[in-house]
Amino acid sequence: MSEKKKRVAIIASKADIPGAYPPLLLATTAAAMDYEVGIFFTFFGLNMLKKKKLNKLKVTPAGQTAMPMPIPQIVGMLPGMTDMATAMMKSWMKKANVAKLQDLMDIAIESGVRIIACEMTMSVMKIKRKQLIDECEVGGAATFLEYASEADIQLFI
Repeated sequence: MSEKKKRVAIIASKADIPGAYPPLLLATTAAAMDYEVGIFFTFFGLNMLKKKKLNKLKVTPAGQTAMPMPIPQIVGMLPGMTDMATAMMKSWMKKANVAKLQDLMDIAIESGVRIIACEMTMSVMKIKRKQLIDECEVGGAATFLEYASEADIQLFI
């Protein structure tokens, strides 16, 4: 009799670059370690599942008090600062040989990670199923809780 795989349940609730990397990195790493993995994309995290959206995520410097380059908060709100911070972050990621978000999503899908789009969030934000990637399923809180109830690791990001 084969041993049951360990299970990881992740809630992804953010859709800026710093919020999008953790669930995808953790999911792909867990899948590579032969874990069963599911990600529930809710609230702003659901934007990660919109077609062709991953490559357009940004970094908003306002409110990011831990930026490697100290930027006064008021400066972070000036026009153009989001694009500048995004370009800097993408440059740092490239220099560190970190995979692009779309590559991580592709790996997650190829690895069998269960991708669940929050049905309630879709309703609240008026997002139609056809706007989302084909590889995701639509499910509510009960769908995810059923999955997470048997998870060895649960993460909220």
